Amino acid sequence: MADASPESTMSIGGHLVELRKRLVWASGALLAASVVGFIFHKRILSWLIVPYQAAVADGSLSFFRPTEAFSVAMRLSLFGGLILASPVIIYQIWRFVSPALTNQERRYVIPLSLVLGVLFASGVALGYWSLERGLSFLFDFGGDSLEPVIQAESYLSFATRFILVFGFAFEFPVFMFAAAAAGVVGSRALRDNRRWAVTAIVVIGAVITPSGDPLTLLLLSTPLYILYEFTILAIRFILKK
Repeated sequence: MADASPESTMSIGGHLVELRKRLVWASGALLAASVVGFIFHKRILSWLIVPYQAAVADGSLSFFRPTEAFSVAMRLSLFGGLILASPVIIYQIWRFVSPALTNQERRYVIPLSLVLGVLFASGVALGYWSLERGLSFLFDFGGDSLEPVIQAESYLSFATRFILVFGFAFEFPVFMFAAAAAGVVGSRALRDNRRWAVTAIVVIGAVITPSGDPLTLLLLSTPLYILYEFTILAIRFILKK
């Protein structure tokens, strides 16, 4: 790594100081974004409740503790803040990692950061779209005999985790590409191990999805495998030289 930045040779203490600095910036961004999320938490609530109301005719959420409405507002604030602050958090990760990269590797960082943001937003959008389908699938098991009376905090915990799982799962192609750029894996190895990739995607998807139902698993696994194939093409042609 002859062309690496001189900052990559800093001591362990220097790296810890740099890590603390990046964590402070990321935490500050999350805090500021969460304040914005608190201001608009009612709009976020109305946005998140749409899939529930579509899955349950005339459905409404209930709360059973005096403090629950406040807890819901805090959860929504953090959820909105995390999505809003995600570009800053990604940038701080890049600033921490970049000194250890060579000049050739560093040229990929900004494009990959942009791709991270786009993939996260795409995953969140797909997760939101899939939420109604997942809820309808689960509620249909109750038939006409069971009427859903859902606690607000329980539903919002489920909905936010559901959406964020899609968002974070969509990030994996960037890490595959980064591993290929570092010489850890190549496109041929990824092509030869498609079956294992499909198995891993399905198993991991089954573990991380909050609902665990086959419909949600299909909605998550299918685009992840498509992204896997696109990543192989990106590795093959972009890193060809």
